[in-house]
Amino acid sequence: MKNHQFSIEVKNKLKENQYIKAEEFKKEIRTTTPHKHSQYFEIIYLSAGSGYHWIDEEKYPIEPPVLFFVNRNQTHHWEITSEPEGYVVIFKQSFTQESKDEMLKQLLLQLWHANCVYLKNAIGIANVFKSLCDTIGLRNSFYSRHIIDGLLKALVAEILQEGNLQFHYKKPYIQLYVHYTDLLHTQNNFFKNVSYYARQLNTSQQNLNMACRKAIGQSAGEILDNFIIDEAKRLLLYTDNQISEVAYKLNFKDPSYFIKFFKKYNLSTPEAFRKGRFQNYH
Repeated sequence: MKNHQFSIEVKNKLKENQYIKAEEFKKEIRTTTPHKHSQYFEIIYLSAGSGYHWIDEEKYPIEPPVLFFVNRNQTHHWEITSEPEGYVVIFKQSFTQESKDEMLKQLLLQLWHANCVYLKNAIGIANVFKSLCDTIGLRNSFYSRHIIDGLLKALVAEILQEGNLQFHYKKPYIQLYVHYTDLLHTQNNFFKNVSYYARQLNTSQQNLNMACRKAIGQSAGEILDNFIIDEAKRLLLYTDNQISEVAYKLNFKDPSYFIKFFKKYNLSTPEAFRKGRFQNYH
């Protein structure tokens, strides 16, 4: 690594009083440094361009038409080799929480587990993106929020239809699972304790475990462990923190326990992972 970096850069493209923003993808963007957005969810549509988009440690080829989804706290960066075209929409969690359109919330939840979707037909998606860009920032009336909600719902519905994304969130156990993973993304500190998160969700640990197993076949503890491993990989790959510093950031009191924990899930030590991934990364 060329420069010492002890934390992952956090970029914020929204002003304090902004909750949603839509705009054309900047043509001058080529190579960016690894960074994350802690406050909002990002949907990116590219109709032209080539290169790669890294999301966490996964490298996705830019093969338009393509959609990328970047969740809160995911680390990403671009390696673009030809002029890009497309759109970007970003919105804070508070935007959807305040929406009175329950169906919009249900549809949005279905995108949270996707990172990249290659499309065959993107005409409808491109048209709605353009309408969002034309609408946001230009309208300021009693009906503005309803218009924006409607366009965002149309966009997500088009994405789900053209991307063939199917994950149904109407069942209560699915909703509890989604709220659990959302809570993991929004917490500033990590607690390797499922009972803590169950209390935050006003449910029992047993009920949370059952909901997670029904949703994706994993216990709440397994999901928590995987989440911690993912954050550990980000810190190892994108920062210069010593192994012990990464352990303390993740609330491990003993670095040796963190090394054993990491090796259990990744079949390599944190140091070996960092060296191997760093070579592949460059």
